[in-house]
Amino acid sequence: MAIKKSGSAHWEGSIKEGHGTVSTESNALKSQPYGFNTRFEDKPGTNPEELLGAAHAACFSMALSLILGEAGLTAKSIDTKAVVSLTKAADGFEIDAVALTLKADVPGATNEQFQALANKAKTGCPVSKLFKATITLDATLAG
Repeated sequence: MAIKKSGSAHWEGSIKEGHGTVSTESNALKSQPYGFNTRFEDKPGTNPEELLGAAHAACFSMALSLILGEAGLTAKSIDTKAVVSLTKAADGFEIDAVALTLKADVPGATNEQFQALANKAKTGCPVSKLFKATITLDATLAG
């Protein structure tokens, strides 16, 4: 059985002058504006890269929670940031890297154990498996 969730986008106009909205099935995002200026010029609104980053950070954090639990550990907190890199390539643009930064408080974990479990989550996270980009991880164990 596959779990299926959806997002949608609406676009009007040319690439630079046009604009669009993105929405999610749950309405967590509803008609959120996006466009060339929100992607390339830091104007208010969202863009595909930050949406992918949020999705990757959320998925990775959940995967780490699962893997910690399997090791008999429970995190007090897991804070993950995913920086998605959009790079100009010969044939247009490509997302070629995601840099995950993790800070977690995991009572009872050694740093060696934590690093191994965090790396297992990095490769096992379903969103990580989606990317063909290079994914790096900088993990810090707090506490």
